[in-house]
Amino acid sequence: MVPLLICALVSLSVAESNLDILYPELEHSRTIYVTENGPKLNVVAEQAKIVSRRGGNVTFPCQIQRDQQLPPSRKMRIKWTKLTSDYLKEVDVFVSMGYHKRSYGSFHGRVHLQSSSPMDASLVMTDITLDDYGRYKCEVIDGLEDDTVVVSLELEGVVFPYFPRLGRYNLNFYDAERACRDQDAVVASFDQLYDAWRGGMDWCNAGWLSDGSVQYPISTPREPCGGKNTLPGIRNYGLRDKDKSHYDVFCFTSFHKGKFYYLIHPSKLTYDEAVRACQKDGAQIAKVGQMFAAWKLNKYDRCDAGWLADASVRYPIYHPRRRCSATEAAVRFNGFPDKKHKLYGVYCYKENN
Repeated sequence: MVPLLICALVSLSVAESNLDILYPELEHSRTIYVTENGPKLNVVAEQAKIVSRRGGNVTFPCQIQRDQQLPPSRKMRIKWTKLTSDYLKEVDVFVSMGYHKRSYGSFHGRVHLQSSSPMDASLVMTDITLDDYGRYKCEVIDGLEDDTVVVSLELEGVVFPYFPRLGRYNLNFYDAERACRDQDAVVASFDQLYDAWRGGMDWCNAGWLSDGSVQYPISTPREPCGGKNTLPGIRNYGLRDKDKSHYDVFCFTSFHKGKFYYLIHPSKLTYDEAVRACQKDGAQIAKVGQMFAAWKLNKYDRCDAGWLADASVRYPIYHPRRRCSATEAAVRFNGFPDKKHKLYGVYCYKENN
């Protein structure tokens, strides 16, 4: 019996060796079963999107759900970062671990944890700026356990197309960023342009967006704007060379805390006289973004053409009427006249003390 068993084992060994020779590509495998009880730490946000305005305060929700079986931790790390539009980079906002807390960059002094309970990682942000718009990530690390959640901040505001005195299609991406900044605005995002289009925006000139793409919104299809037989929508030129490509730009601005107004003056003014007249009134000549914000967000309405800081002449009509934008509410544009023309009034802006 024993010799037969030994013979059988030798035969099996030889058979395995022959298989290895005949089929070298075969791999021996082993199945391992792992029992998982699920995550012991979860991070949740009761709202995925919050809305505020420039100058306001906001709380980004982030609640920690921790397994009671985990031992108490004094080194739980809470980190808030801002995501770029392409999700390829994160900008540090705030970090907290125990008694150690730190805010970063433009967020310094404006952010802190709400800390309504030991499991509250919500972030409070004050004095919201136009640059704060975007997506924020709450990350909690507790030993080997970690989890994240993303919350979006949207701003109430207005998108407007812009080109400088040089004329249309003269801005590369970096020029476009400066142009919006100069007019109290930032380059609009695709989502902001999309919301504006849904609100009826129709503009046939392509402009930069914050992600480096060039697009334009069409509500009424027509031949010079992609064709009259096309559907309404956002026309997309795709991503363009930020240095070499030249277009207009879509800017975004929000509420401002100051006073926007038309200066009552006994006579019409040249551009230089307009600048001095606002300064004499304790103000500055208004910017294009300030006019759009006053018009759209504060329903400002005035049928007098006036100089603005970029030497353009415009006037805001919220209530359409004969001789004053009869067909639609709009900021009317009279172009970039000769600065020496004494034909217009002026719009001023005064910061609140």
